Amino acid sequence: MAFYKVSEIPKRDVSNMVEGGFMQSVSGEFMKVGMVTYPEGFGPPAHFHPNEEQYILIMAGKVHMVLGDEERIVGKGDLVHIPRNENHAIRIVEGPAVFFTAKSPAGDGDLNQDYNRAESADAIREKLSADNA
Repeated sequence: MAFYKVSEIPKRDVSNMVEGGFMQSVSGEFMKVGMVTYPEGFGPPAHFHPNEEQYILIMAGKVHMVLGDEERIVGKGDLVHIPRNENHAIRIVEGPAVFFTAKSPAGDGDLNQDYNRAESADAIREKLSADNA
């Protein structure tokens, strides 16, 4: 299938990672794409993808993002490139936040297939929480 209505793509609950979050995704031969929604105050722990390159386009909300040694607030219209093996984490500071994401390679089509928790995940989470308190 080549045409999709986002409203018709099944929602996948990701409350095991982010309370109240969900993803909608489709995959092709070489890449997978999806819409991700996270509520304010939440976001996945710091992680990295050893086998996947990723782009995120913020569609709504504001996100405090840590990407490697950089951190900033990104919002609607901002595009972020996440190279393979780069630790990254987000916390939604104005939400809900909705973003479009694209990852390559497609793998099995699951957006979380190559998710690996970073060793520094707890320290980064504390920093994100303290900066937004």
